[in-house]
Amino acid sequence: MFKYAIVKKPGKSLVSGITSSPELGVVNYELALLQHSAYVNALEQCGVKVTVLEPDEEFPDSCFIEDTAVLTKNCAIITNPGAASRNKEPLKITSTIEKFYTEDSIEYISSPGTLEGGDVMMVGNHFYVGLSARTNKEGADQFIKILNRFGHTGSIVELKEVLHLKTGLSYLENNVLLTAGEFVEKSDFKKYDKIIIPESIDYSANSIWVNETIIVPKGYEHTKEMIEKKGYKVIEVDVSEFRKLDGGLSCLSLRF
Repeated sequence: MFKYAIVKKPGKSLVSGITSSPELGVVNYELALLQHSAYVNALEQCGVKVTVLEPDEEFPDSCFIEDTAVLTKNCAIITNPGAASRNKEPLKITSTIEKFYTEDSIEYISSPGTLEGGDVMMVGNHFYVGLSARTNKEGADQFIKILNRFGHTGSIVELKEVLHLKTGLSYLENNVLLTAGEFVEKSDFKKYDKIIIPESIDYSANSIWVNETIIVPKGYEHTKEMIEKKGYKVIEVDVSEFRKLDGGLSCLSLRF
């Protein structure tokens, strides 16, 4: 169960964030603020105490706070993002993480290793790490060594098509995996009970489990219905403005 979440409000510079989908249009900043507020409200409905950090105009993508750290029950690992424009973002959240973790339980990924939290999926005590354009082998190896020191395990997953591991995967607990695209047949995940998301709506594969409730992007009724058939309560949140910048539900918070 999660007790806490950390989020960061989007700044006005959000409109200049990284995107691989310019055809989706320019971000509507005012709408993004409203959507972010609704997202925080959904987390609170799930019973977590949310720390809301103020915008950081220096970093347009900084509301996608998940990429800056991985927070486990035993340690906090500050990442080293592979995107050059985001490389200094983790320095801005360390002081917040220090409020929840002791100094000797905070570790760091260092260059030449790169790692972004969007490439890390937690399944109980085990962490899957995707090798992507943002997370390299050196970063993944450092990450797994740190996990091992704190009593966790980790394994590497090769990515071919998606930006981040969790672009196409979400673990919903109870051995249930929401999956799409290249991950449907991947041997790494053959033991899981899969909910398979069609390619036409694969954006909704990035949904999040928060204390027995699944938060799903609004507008994906098929995904919502499939999750509900598994017995989960579902909350829908509109994140259309964040999708324009390759962002999904998991990207917008650190949950621990």
